[in-house]
Amino acid sequence: MAAAITVVGFSAAAQEANLVKLSPARSDVQISRHIYGHFAEHLGRCIYDGFYVGEGNAEIPHTDGVRNDVVEALKQLSIPNLRWPGGCFADTYHWKDGIGPKDQRPTIVNTWWGGVTEDNSFGTHDFLNMCELLGTEPYLAGNVASGEVQELADWVQYVNHAGRSPMADLRQKNGREEPWKVKYWGVGNEAWGCGGNMTPEYYADVYRRYATFMSDWNNSGGVFRIASGANSSDYHWTETLMKNIPHLLLEGVALHHYAVIDWSNKGPSTTYSDKQYFQTMKSAWKMEELVTRHTAIMDKYDPEKNVALVVDEWGGWYDVEPGTNPGFLYQQNTMRDAMIAGVTLNIFNNHAERVRMANLAQTINVLQAVILTDGDKMVLTPTFHVMEMYKVHQDAALIPVSVQSANLTMDGEELPAVSASASADSLGNTHVSLVNIHPTDKQEIRVDLGKAYRSVEGRLLTAGDLRAYNSFDAPETVVPTGYQGARLRENQLTVSLPPFSVVVLKLR
Repeated sequence: MAAAITVVGFSAAAQEANLVKLSPARSDVQISRHIYGHFAEHLGRCIYDGFYVGEGNAEIPHTDGVRNDVVEALKQLSIPNLRWPGGCFADTYHWKDGIGPKDQRPTIVNTWWGGVTEDNSFGTHDFLNMCELLGTEPYLAGNVASGEVQELADWVQYVNHAGRSPMADLRQKNGREEPWKVKYWGVGNEAWGCGGNMTPEYYADVYRRYATFMSDWNNSGGVFRIASGANSSDYHWTETLMKNIPHLLLEGVALHHYAVIDWSNKGPSTTYSDKQYFQTMKSAWKMEELVTRHTAIMDKYDPEKNVALVVDEWGGWYDVEPGTNPGFLYQQNTMRDAMIAGVTLNIFNNHAERVRMANLAQTINVLQAVILTDGDKMVLTPTFHVMEMYKVHQDAALIPVSVQSANLTMDGEELPAVSASASADSLGNTHVSLVNIHPTDKQEIRVDLGKAYRSVEGRLLTAGDLRAYNSFDAPETVVPTGYQGARLRENQLTVSLPPFSVVVLKLR
């Protein structure tokens, strides 16, 4: 029998339990659009049969092998950056195997994800040209664990150098005259695990060596180097990197955290119990503590906040769908994932002073994907719709919020039921995003706006069932609708949030 979920201390006499207060917008803190980045690893059906169906495919409309429907969908999200080729795959990937005539490229065995053999038909040119199609900035993850310094330095020169050089000449020979000018570079991935099982002290020295040869004395090319950061609550890792790496060699430090129940028993993606739902949301809310504590460490060594915290892997992780390859990490995406996305993005927005880049894992057919494909069919997930609703925050001025929330409780544990963030855009509009993770109870919220507004309009994402998802047979089970549950009176707003819902309001 599923455990019951109840709200403690929330009744008709305690409506003030939900109170959101907005402070004046901070013109000095922008919610970077790069917080809304994505991740495309050579994993399962993310690249092959996801993004890329091959130039010779006569069944699925494509541009140079890249699905046109995927490109158009991701354009709807205004995705700011895309991380590639991994992930764990990055530290076994040798980029020169993926350039030149496709029929002459060597194969590679993907030892991390399913043991499949790939033909390297999707390589550097394919990815970077696809980023141009998408109108997004590429984020390349360099091979540090099994590669060499020269290999990464050559890759930077190959994609970025505008004049004559051995690598620029090779690029031109392979059909690309002008450089792509890639700004974002990961210096390895998960060096504490699949990226080499290194200690932080050892990795800091390795990082310094690689980063030195990625740019000139003054980093005149503006390369943004991101160190392989901590696994969740490994605060010692962050402290060691911030202390031991000269900041002139460091633009960002990564952090990875997944909303997972138990690594040895992750639970199903659609038939989860109420208790499993609570545990997942507890892990998602953990991001608030992680970002706060990693930020405090970074503040100690970098009080001016020059180094960004880059959460370049986040999302829900469950058992794979029955009957699918366990190494492909294919899972469905329900309203639970919408809750994870809404809460997590609110956390990132509220910490925009330090969190200036993030990457949802992963874009297509893997983990908390925004798109699922099956042959020529494509479906947009509840997570896609949250990302689309939240894009109004991209590059807007942060409006600090304080939230007093009713609690969602289970077995003596409690979580805030309500999450919020807010921003002011360049056109003078204020956007407020609100999430109610409670699976059965609506939340009545009073919002103190701090100033008077003339009008309010909104959009709502919810469903008739907490476990609802979009399938290939029913692709619009979960879609945003207009929202009429907000009442405005000058500088006060009352909002009625349905159970397990995301609302984004626009105030003028």
